[in-house]
Amino acid sequence: MTPSEVPLHRRTITVTAYEAAAGEISVEADLCDERPWEEPPGGAVHRMVLTVRIRLADMVITAADAEMRTFPHAECPLINPVFDGLVGLGVAAGYNRAIQERFRGVAGCSHLHELTRVLGPAVVQAAMSANARRRAAGEPSNGPRATAGVLNSCHIWAPDGVGLRKLDLGWRPGTGPRPVPELRTFERPTGS
Repeated sequence: MTPSEVPLHRRTITVTAYEAAAGEISVEADLCDERPWEEPPGGAVHRMVLTVRIRLADMVITAADAEMRTFPHAECPLINPVFDGLVGLGVAAGYNRAIQERFRGVAGCSHLHELTRVLGPAVVQAAMSANARRRAAGEPSNGPRATAGVLNSCHIWAPDGVGLRKLDLGWRPGTGPRPVPELRTFERPTGS
């Protein structure tokens, strides 16, 4: 593809997390579909926003709000209340199965369902960021082994993976350089 070619379609998904009430975070996922080739430019074809509030202690969704800002059919927003069904779901093992059962296909909206899928991993990262920020400020946070849903998410966080081994050897998420040094750096005897 050359830079002079005009794309047929552009989808952007942005996820932003904020500190909310004590012990909670608010996470907003925003999906925008555009047709860059339209003349005159038509703007967004779809613009959907899904916002959830998460209790960090157990990673449970305590509030959810689906909003359609731009949509193709007048009836599209009628499905928004279905996504209140996110409340009470834990963003951990079983989350993907639960959202498939509740919001996939004709039971929901394909665009809002896509946002529910994106929210899971983004919420986990946001929770880790919230804890790292608290540790950096010297405030109480979840213990360093509270991996907020990352266990078994990749080879680093396998039960016998280097992530947990680094934690056991003293590494604290949110501290030090990125990338986190290799495991052998943490295994060195003190004083050497």
